[in-house]
Amino acid sequence: MSKAEISSAIRVAQVAPNIFPTPPLHHGGTERVVHDLSVALHNLGVEVTLFAPSDSATDIPRVGDYPSLAALEAREGQVAPGVPSALEALQMEALARRLDNFDIVHCHGEFAHAAILGARRCRSLTTVHWRVDERDRALFFAGFPDLPVAAISAAQEAGVPAANRAGIVHHGIARDRYALNSNPKGHLAFVGRMTDQKRPDTAIRVARAAGLPIRLAGTVDVGNPDYFDRAVRPLLADDAVYVGPVDDAAKGRLLGDARALLFPIDWPEPFGLVMIEAMACGTPVIAWNRGSVPEIIEDGITGFIVSSEAEAVAALARVGDLDRARVRKRFEARFTAERMAADYLSIYRRLLSA
Repeated sequence: MSKAEISSAIRVAQVAPNIFPTPPLHHGGTERVVHDLSVALHNLGVEVTLFAPSDSATDIPRVGDYPSLAALEAREGQVAPGVPSALEALQMEALARRLDNFDIVHCHGEFAHAAILGARRCRSLTTVHWRVDERDRALFFAGFPDLPVAAISAAQEAGVPAANRAGIVHHGIARDRYALNSNPKGHLAFVGRMTDQKRPDTAIRVARAAGLPIRLAGTVDVGNPDYFDRAVRPLLADDAVYVGPVDDAAKGRLLGDARALLFPIDWPEPFGLVMIEAMACGTPVIAWNRGSVPEIIEDGITGFIVSSEAEAVAALARVGDLDRARVRKRFEARFTAERMAADYLSIYRRLLSA
C-alpha cells in the first residue's frame, strides 16, 4: 500500500485548546502549530477533523459550538475563573460523542482528555505544549501510564516517563508564511510573552550594551501581569520600542527586518516557536542555552547559543558573518509543517499497527 493510500485510510481528530481560536489572530503558538499540522496532514491525504472554538477560521472540517476564552473576554471582559474548565468540559463531551469516528485522536491539551479516551488511549496521541517537569504533570503521567505522549523536544522528553514516550516531533510552520529578507534594517527583535520566563528586560539590556536598537512584540502575560510595568516599561525609550501583539504579517516584517532575534529565556523552554519563525525569515537567533535551544539552533549557522548577557553582546558582533540565505535553507530542511506532519503520521501508523 502506498503512503498516500495509508494516509487516506487514517481518520484523525486534532483537539486544540480553547484559549484562542485555531489558528490564532495574534498570540497562541499552540493553536498555530495545531492548525499548521492539520493543514499539512490534510495535504498528505489524512482525513482530519479539528476540534476547536467556534470563532476559529479554517477550511479544515471543524467541531465546536462554543467560542474561545479570548473571544469571551473580548466580548464580556474578565470572565469567571471556572469558564476555562467549562469550555474544556463542553469540548470533551463533543469529542466523547464522536470517538468512534476516528482512528487516532491527537490531543493538544494536558489533562481531561485522558479520562474521556478510556480504552481508546492506546490509539491516541498527546502533545503537551508546556514544560512537563512540574508536579501536576508528574501526577498526570503516573495516573495514565498507557497514554502515548509525543514530546516536542528531547529536552521536554526527559521529563516524560518512559512508559508514555511515543517519540519526538519538533514543531514546524507553514513553509510560505514568512519569506527570506536578505537586507535587514539593523534593529534587533524580541517576540514573546512579557514575562520573566522570556526576559524581554534582558533583551533590552543586551541590545543597549551592543549599541543597537530593539523592537519588542508580544502580549503581557496574564499569569504575571505586573512584570511588564515593573521590569520592562521603565527600560523603554527611543532605542527600545514595544509594539504590542502582532499578527503574522507584522511579525514577518519585524523578524525579517531584524539583524537578529534575541531569545534570552530563563526557563526550560520546551520548544520556542519564534526561533523557527525568525529562521524562516533568514534572521539569525541569539539564544540562551536552556531547554530545547541546542536542538533548534545550530551554533554558528542559524545563530549563536550563549549563556550570559556578555556572551550575547559578543555574539551580536559576529552575527553579520552568518549567511541569511543559509539560515532560511536550514529552516526549510528542518522546521516546515510538512516535515512535522510526516513525523506525526509515522507515529500514528506505529500506534495503529501496535
